[in-house]
Amino acid sequence: MLKDLRSLNYKEMQTEIINLGFPKFRVNQIFSWIHEKCVDSFDEMTNLSKDMRGKLSEHFYISKLTINTKLVSKVDETVKYLFVLSDGEYVESVVMKYKYGYSICISTQVGCKMGCKFCASAIGGFVRQLSVGEMLSEIYTAQNDLNIKINHLVLMGTGEPLDNYENVVKMLELISDENGQNMSMRHISLSTCGLVPKIYDLAKLKYGITLSVSLHAPNNNIRSKSMPINNTYDIDELLKACRYYSEHTGRRISFEYAMIKDVNDSDEYALELANRLKGMLCHVNLIPVNNVKETDYVKSSVERQKKFIDILSSRGITATVRRTLGSDINASCGQLRASKRNK
Repeated sequence: MLKDLRSLNYKEMQTEIINLGFPKFRVNQIFSWIHEKCVDSFDEMTNLSKDMRGKLSEHFYISKLTINTKLVSKVDETVKYLFVLSDGEYVESVVMKYKYGYSICISTQVGCKMGCKFCASAIGGFVRQLSVGEMLSEIYTAQNDLNIKINHLVLMGTGEPLDNYENVVKMLELISDENGQNMSMRHISLSTCGLVPKIYDLAKLKYGITLSVSLHAPNNNIRSKSMPINNTYDIDELLKACRYYSEHTGRRISFEYAMIKDVNDSDEYALELANRLKGMLCHVNLIPVNNVKETDYVKSSVERQKKFIDILSSRGITATVRRTLGSDINASCGQLRASKRNK
């Protein structure tokens, strides 16, 4: 069976290439072609002989994604991709332009097991994990298509990153490898709905990435109604793990909080949330909930959002409303894939 060369780290690639009888210096060349120049064909490796390229193709393949749909926002230049995987499944990625450069939000799974009611990614359930190479290919394909350098990464697309823990960790090692994209770990943010044991595991790696936690409620009663994961790891367990992560990495936790009208946006709930987060190195990122036709959730008013922020701030908790990008192309993950699946 062919192995995906893009999913191998440097040491693994070195072992494989040397076992084929290639000289050691070829490892650096091949690694650079795949992870620095981001090619997806052996034919593009022009400093390798035709025989070498042929031998590689007999033992390996390179993960490759095909662009099915590309939407470009006329408002802020946000670009949304719907990629086709080799088995015909679909994943989405979004490239966003900021003053500091380009950021990409990628998917880590095809579908999602978590079943959060406000999220389009969970509609249709879980299909499979994305490989290391497939996740990297989301970045490389978008980067090549737009002819840009992406220097920030957000793991907040379709799927729960910590449910694909080993592949995600390996992908982070590769994207930050100095012989490849050399992306700073401090430019990487990982979003989780709260797989507590994996938060502890991630903290021990001390990568320095930002942990974004999908909290969305101030108490277990509200959170369990929209986020099934809370029935396994409740808020107290989750926040204990978050404090551990912050203390062991020195990194501020970002709590994602989808503002849902008449569900979790009252003054009372703002005070309750502030009390729970007291003393933690954290920030609350308020998100006007997406309008997903399969749910009846309605986003909170701008006035309610401002009042919620004022209450948190008065209790020493910094909070902002997340900037909406790509509003004219439905840039939130899950919606393009869902529309394709329903055809």
